[in-house]
Amino acid sequence: MKSKPLVSVVMPLYNSERYVEDSINSVISQTFRDWELILVDDASSDSTCEKVEPFLADDRITYCCLSTNSGSAVARNTAIEKAQGRYIAFLDSDDMWISTKIEVQLAFMRKNNYPFVFSAYNKVDEQGNITGSVGIPLLVNYYDLLKVCSIGCLTAIYDTEYFGKVYMPLIRKRQDLGLWLKLLKQTDYAYGLNEVLANYRVHSNSISANKLNAASYTWRLYRHYEKLNLLSSAYFFSHYAVRGLIRTKTPSLARFLGLLK
Repeated sequence: MKSKPLVSVVMPLYNSERYVEDSINSVISQTFRDWELILVDDASSDSTCEKVEPFLADDRITYCCLSTNSGSAVARNTAIEKAQGRYIAFLDSDDMWISTKIEVQLAFMRKNNYPFVFSAYNKVDEQGNITGSVGIPLLVNYYDLLKVCSIGCLTAIYDTEYFGKVYMPLIRKRQDLGLWLKLLKQTDYAYGLNEVLANYRVHSNSISANKLNAASYTWRLYRHYEKLNLLSSAYFFSHYAVRGLIRTKTPSLARFLGLLK
C-alpha cells in the first residue's frame, strides 16, 4: 500500500494542452520528493487528456475528469477532497514552480510553526519569458486581504493538521481569495516569504477583460460570501480598486507599497 504523501498539489485543468506539460514537469522537478499531484480536468474539449496520459506512469500523479464543465472552484475542491497530504498546495495548469519551491516553503513553515504561507513570484509571458516580479508583504491578516489580495494562488500552502480541509467557495472567479479569507478567520496571519518561487503566466489577449471580471467577482465575494454590509464592501473595494490601478500603472510603486507591510 502506497504511503501518504506529505504535500498534495492541486491542479485544475481546462483546455490546457498548450502549457500543462510544463506545469506538471515543474512539480516533477521539485527537490522535495514527497508529494502527490492531483489533476482534475474540468471537461476539457482539447487534447489535455492525451498530454497528461504519459505522466500517469508516475504513481504520485492522479487524474480524473469531471463529466461537465463546472468551473475551477469545483475542480480544485474535488482535488482537495481527494488529497491525502498534510499540506495543500496549488498550481494552475499554465503556471510553473521554481524547483526548490516546496522545499523552501516547508522549511519556512516548520521552522516558524506557520500554518499558512505564500511567496513572491515572477510574471512571465506566453512564451515563458520573465516580464517582472511580484513582491509580497511579510504577513497579512483578514482585513489586509479584503483590501488587496497579495497571495498568489500558485504560491500558497496551508496545513490541514491546523485547519482541517478547507474548500473554495463555489464561484467562477476569486475563489482563491475566498479560500484565503476562510483560512484567515481561523488564524491571525498568512506569512509571506519574499523569495521568488514560482512563475505566473500572463495571457496578453485577456488582461483587461480579466481585471473587469475579477472586480465584479470581488464585489460579489464581499457581499454574498463574506456578508459585508454595503458601506464595508464599498470601503474595502475602494482599496482593492486603487491598489489594482497602482499595480497596473506604476508596478515599481506597487512593489514598494507591498514591502512596507
